[in-house]
Amino acid sequence: MRSNLDYICFRPIGIIHSPFKKAEGTPIQASAAGDIQGTVEVFKEYAEGLCGLEDFSHIILIYHFNLSRKTSLKVKPYMDEAEHGVFATRAPSRPNAIGISTVKLIDIKDNVLYIQEVDIIDGTPLLDIKPYVKEFDTRTSDKKGWLENNVAKLDKTKDDGRFKK
Repeated sequence: MRSNLDYICFRPIGIIHSPFKKAEGTPIQASAAGDIQGTVEVFKEYAEGLCGLEDFSHIILIYHFNLSRKTSLKVKPYMDEAEHGVFATRAPSRPNAIGISTVKLIDIKDNVLYIQEVDIIDGTPLLDIKPYVKEFDTRTSDKKGWLENNVAKLDKTKDDGRFKK
């Protein structure tokens, strides 16, 4: 049974800037982005919320995949030739086009965050920021599903544009 929450609306709190102007060639995970740098422009009305964030080495960015097209509930992910249920992938085309990336926080100046390990397309709307805390956010993974035999492809795999509008 569905609740009466059939529609939820989010407002961006900022914009993510990166060297990636299109989907093609963008790393598919932040852990494969290496030293690629970018910035996060937090809108001034939210800048006060950054207080204390400078004390963290990494942050989790939650954003809207604004360039993703809608897909079926089955997708062919970047590192496999078989189709999988969208919830068993990290594909950007999802029923709710929400993305997450854990990035390294280099510096904060006023309302601008300087980040590294960026796997996000320039101009992506930012929905939220959370501090990354190893004790909260790291788990031992005993099962990796279809990625078990594919995770080694991560460093070589880039976005090929298959999920863009």
